[in-house]
Amino acid sequence: MENIISLKDIIVEFDGERVLKQISLDIKDKEFVTLLGPSGCGKTTTLRIIAGFIEPDSGDVMFEGKRINSLPPHKRNVNTVFQRYALFPHLNVFENIAFGLRVKKVPEKEIVSRVGEMLDLVNLRGFEKRSVQRLSGGQQQRVAIARALVNKPKVLLLDEPLGALDLKLRKGMQTELRRIQKQLELTFVYVTRDQEEALTMSDTVVVMNNGRIQQIGSPTDIYNEPVNAFVADFIGESNIINGCMPRDCVVEFTGKQFDCVDKGFSPNETVDVVIRPEDIKVIPAKDAKLTGIVESVVFKGVHYEMIVDGVDYKWTIHSTKDEPVGSMIGMDVDPFDIHIMKKTKEGAEKAYED
Repeated sequence: MENIISLKDIIVEFDGERVLKQISLDIKDKEFVTLLGPSGCGKTTTLRIIAGFIEPDSGDVMFEGKRINSLPPHKRNVNTVFQRYALFPHLNVFENIAFGLRVKKVPEKEIVSRVGEMLDLVNLRGFEKRSVQRLSGGQQQRVAIARALVNKPKVLLLDEPLGALDLKLRKGMQTELRRIQKQLELTFVYVTRDQEEALTMSDTVVVMNNGRIQQIGSPTDIYNEPVNAFVADFIGESNIINGCMPRDCVVEFTGKQFDCVDKGFSPNETVDVVIRPEDIKVIPAKDAKLTGIVESVVFKGVHYEMIVDGVDYKWTIHSTKDEPVGSMIGMDVDPFDIHIMKKTKEGAEKAYED
């Protein structure tokens, strides 16, 4: 697939503060791309750059190979769906969806046809005459999506559009959005702080923090192979331990050495060691290099979450079996599940949300 959008060395400053720090990003045609990160990381600013609401201080915004930095939003072949749907309360469902077509003076027969297609697409056929104020949150969101898509943009931008919905509705709309994107074969660029949402919906996830892109990859790559401690901490749960690499494929942490699969580090280089909670196996303490006392156990529905005090580190373990609070357990990890990453200033920042 060819790139439909390219951002090249984009810098944006607000009131003397640099909020985007020379970011570059290629978005392929018909791809579902999610910009993921904590509040204030620059993801919404990036979306607004693509939409044309903000012009970068430097760098190039390319759309289908053409530079569009100064092109106003209404002349870009993109549409945006916001968290606050901005529906017109005095118009019914049909007229809300038709609004953009009427502004363009599209013939009435075509308006009826295209609005009907959108109603079918978002499963709102039969709601044409209903006031948007009488719709549920999920239905209002569908109207907002239909209104954005009826103008046939090549790219749909979505700025945390599911944030106002409850959990069950949000999960249902995740599936619906993915279905719509696949059915229409459009490029979707989606902004969220919800890690599960990003991993569930996306072809590509772009993890951002502090105005920089930390990692770009498939959901599987982002989760299984984080490039630094920030990504590991922000995407899912992780045990992140200080360690060092005495030599290739050997890492030392909590005073003991373990086999791993990573190489290319300097002798005795300090590193971050990342181990996912679900990758820790509980074994008898007498058979383990790592031991600890079970401090708490919480049932999470599909697994138990145990906090284990290992003296040098408090471990988080996800297991289908629980161990009694106060008991001594052993912990084992396969070499492939021990992820080693270089210590960096960016990577060392704890993932947080404002």
